[in-house]
Amino acid sequence: MESSEEGTAGDLTSTAPPIPVERGRLVGLDGIRGVAALFVMVHHCWLLSFPGYPASTGPGWLGWLLYGHFAVVVFIVLSGFSLAVSPARSGWRLGGARRFARRRAWRILPPYWAALAFSLVIAWTLVSQPGEGAPTAKSVLVYGLLLQDLFGAPSPNGAFWSIAVEAQLYLAFPLLLLVLRRAGAIVMLVAVTVVVAAIGVLAPSVHLVDMLMRLTPQFAVLFAVGVVAAGVIGAGERARRLPWHWLALLAAVPVFAVIVIRGSVWTVEHYFWIDIALGPAVGLLLAGVVTGRPAPLVRLLDLRPIRTLGSFSYTLYLIHAPIVVVLFQMVVAPHLPTGLPSFLTVLAIAAPVSLLTARAFAAVFELPFQRHRSRSALRAAVRARLARMRAAVRPAP
Repeated sequence: MESSEEGTAGDLTSTAPPIPVERGRLVGLDGIRGVAALFVMVHHCWLLSFPGYPASTGPGWLGWLLYGHFAVVVFIVLSGFSLAVSPARSGWRLGGARRFARRRAWRILPPYWAALAFSLVIAWTLVSQPGEGAPTAKSVLVYGLLLQDLFGAPSPNGAFWSIAVEAQLYLAFPLLLLVLRRAGAIVMLVAVTVVVAAIGVLAPSVHLVDMLMRLTPQFAVLFAVGVVAAGVIGAGERARRLPWHWLALLAAVPVFAVIVIRGSVWTVEHYFWIDIALGPAVGLLLAGVVTGRPAPLVRLLDLRPIRTLGSFSYTLYLIHAPIVVVLFQMVVAPHLPTGLPSFLTVLAIAAPVSLLTARAFAAVFELPFQRHRSRSALRAAVRARLARMRAAVRPAP
């Protein structure tokens, strides 16, 4: 869910189409992050306005907003893809598991812990999350240690469930690269898929296996799909010229056809298998975007407002849920019945408030840790900023 690739785009010596790069970032990926985070926020507005989930109780033309879960599918595939960019250029070598773990913790934990504190304050003083009681001391411990998918506790933030899953996938990342390097991408992906599929098959009849479903194991397949898709970065001309975007469409059409035919209740109940089926389409789309296709989509994702949104998409994902709930429960619900009027109203209020708050929040708790990748670098940047501020207010001689 967080932004920024572990590596930067280097020079490519083949005659293949160049990978679109701007300021060390792969063009389009930040835009995808931003759009996905925005979709999750709109999804939560929809959930509050049209009760009855997983049944679709709103207008048919808004039915697609029920599936905010699929934005998380995109985030997980994109996370595996982004983290694998640098290894894909260096023989699938990580450059040290300890260094990787330290950089991941530095990148995701400061904004997460700040968002946790923000969410706890709102839940304790204003409104708890729907269906949850006030957070307890156990909530602070469980969510602070990213163990919310293992232990139950009142949630201070409805979006936090996926952060624990992603953090656990980071722990598996070095092993995935090791298998990929020694046995190949197909073997790695098949091995992960077989293990996860076995869990899905056995879970309904074996209680111990069913307990593993709390970990959302299908996300391991999605993460592995992203890692494999990143291989396009270091691939030769022939592979990069493949019509990845059309292959993505071909992979997605059957999945969406099943969703339309079976309906929302069945789909939500079978997210485990739907997620696995949708993963390849997302991976293929990412491969297409980083190779510049389809060009109209890449240009759209690279528009400055969408790029900017992507730069603080992690923070937007982290803090929007308490904001949406407070505005709905305290401003909209007392004056409007649930339905389309309440949805349009809460969306009109919550979208700008969430975006502006997230941008300010990210300026303090996310972007500095993204730009300065160590404690010493951050301290030096803070000292330099303070020195400039003192110089600016010092009276002229």
